[in-house]
Amino acid sequence: MTASSGARRPGRRPGNSGARERILRCAREMFAANGFDRTTMRAIAASAEVDPALVHHYFGNKTQLFTEAIALPVDPRTVLAPVYEAPVGELGAALATAVIGVWDSPHRDAVIAVFRARLSGDHSGLIGAFLLEFALEPLLEKIDRPVGTGRLRAEFVAAQMTGILVTRYLLGFEPLASLPTERLVDIIAPTLQRYLTGELDEM
Repeated sequence: MTASSGARRPGRRPGNSGARERILRCAREMFAANGFDRTTMRAIAASAEVDPALVHHYFGNKTQLFTEAIALPVDPRTVLAPVYEAPVGELGAALATAVIGVWDSPHRDAVIAVFRARLSGDHSGLIGAFLLEFALEPLLEKIDRPVGTGRLRAEFVAAQMTGILVTRYLLGFEPLASLPTERLVDIIAPTLQRYLTGELDEM
């Protein structure tokens, strides 16, 4: 048997058939297990048995890959850009406005479907990675006062926003589910601000 007709060499799979879906599957598994920061494009490529260049070809960068892996209809970093730029004393209002604004937008059904699927599926760790290592991570330096409290503050915020998502949009509790967007923002913004910058001993 000649080399040209011999057995397939070990290593990366030849061709790109199904590569994009395989990359997304491996990305979901790795982001869910290891988080956003500890997952690399190269590691995802190795898991999917493709060249790292192919991952970049399909998805650009890790942020874009993560957004597609979690299947959100909008880029969360773009939605949250006004929050990252807001003064520290206005973070609560800016965050409530941005997040509730998306949930009450035409993207509402898609966002709810994503969170329902991820909370109940095999990749529930994606939600934690999304909230704490992706969406809120750019705020940590601003809210880490006193030093070492930033992560805890972010977790309080994540708990608050997840609770609102579940009770208002998934369970449909009334009258919460029918509150106008502006009214809901006004109610929860001070709580978010307290979590972000308030005295921890008073929480």
